Amino acid sequence: MNTGKNGREESMGNKKLINKDFVSGILSDEYIEIGKIVNAVGLKGEVKVYNYSDEIDRFETTSIYVLGDGSKLNVQNVRYKGNIPIVKFEEINDRNEAEACKNKTLYVKRSDLPELPEGVFYIRDIIGMAVVEENGDEVGVLEDVRTDTPQRIYIVKTKTGEILIPGVDEFILNIDMDLRTITVRLIEGMI
Repeated sequence: MNTGKNGREESMGNKKLINKDFVSGILSDEYIEIGKIVNAVGLKGEVKVYNYSDEIDRFETTSIYVLGDGSKLNVQNVRYKGNIPIVKFEEINDRNEAEACKNKTLYVKRSDLPELPEGVFYIRDIIGMAVVEENGDEVGVLEDVRTDTPQRIYIVKTKTGEILIPGVDEFILNIDMDLRTITVRLIEGMI
């Protein structure tokens, strides 16, 4: 693998080299998807980031991120427009480079994330868990959790389609990591 200055990978002809260690790290859960670059901002290489984390200051507390191709990005500065982080990475120096990163996913090493308090989980860790009602009846499997709404929405794949469950204590009763089950309370109209 050829690595250029700043640890970024170079292309050979029209073939892009992919960091195989990074790809295997994603497959082994060593890396966690933490956000997405959605646009370039200004002329100096800043990017607008859609933050997948509940922590608004995520990009201030963790300094090294990885793009989907395995290239590393070091945070130089962070500012905010409302709740949206505008990040300047050391490796992105102008608008053209920022535009080239548009729609790319950002990852962080799981070991670089803070330890979560008891009862708090990374979404990635609960996807695929069995969802059951409080009486033990099977509902389905957790397919995704939407975080782009005022409250989280749990998307559960059932035998007949999918249901949406608000991510609040009234409906999400328990998440058992050992049994890999989420216990829910459903009300009329959810199914």
